[in-house]
Amino acid sequence: MSADECAPTPAPADDLTTLLHAWHQGDSGAFSAAVDRVYLDLKRMAAQRLGRGAAATFSPTELVHEAVLDMLPARMDFASRTHFLATMSLAMRAILVDHARARSAEKRGGDRVQVSISRIDEENPHSAAPIDLLALEQALQGLEALDPRCGRAMHLTYFGGLSQEEIARLLGVSVPTVKRDLRFARAWLLKAISDDPARDAADAG
Repeated sequence: MSADECAPTPAPADDLTTLLHAWHQGDSGAFSAAVDRVYLDLKRMAAQRLGRGAAATFSPTELVHEAVLDMLPARMDFASRTHFLATMSLAMRAILVDHARARSAEKRGGDRVQVSISRIDEENPHSAAPIDLLALEQALQGLEALDPRCGRAMHLTYFGGLSQEEIARLLGVSVPTVKRDLRFARAWLLKAISDDPARDAADAG
């Protein structure tokens, strides 16, 4: 998938935000209309996250639908299109991690769910090498505990597929600050994943 294909498609942000506010106020049909506005973006976000291991039992469409169903009872009040996409990305992350944990328990640690590393490894952006989702989640949680803003910026670029400009607006910081945070986050995550003993044991096996 090319960078152009991964880029979010333009959407009438004011119209989307209006629909989301209407849903928050009790208009049940407004959420479906809002999802329709960004459905292709949500599918791109899901496709970017699914690797060979997850793809065997999860399709991007199924992941989007699961995230939508999880979001329905919340009736959150979203401030913007970016806020909505970021929240949906958190829902997708939680679904994938729960799925990976269930499969790991079922297989007693085997049959790991894998995801693409391409958006994390900036030095090798076209790398197709997958990584263990649970190892990535553990590393992300460690990063979020160490530096919450860096952790959130990494989540938003990796799981959310947001641009640096969108992340800067959402976090209330400058684009150069986001760039610095992402450089640190990528280096920290790649080291944490490479040092993961479970990954080394599985690779050796």
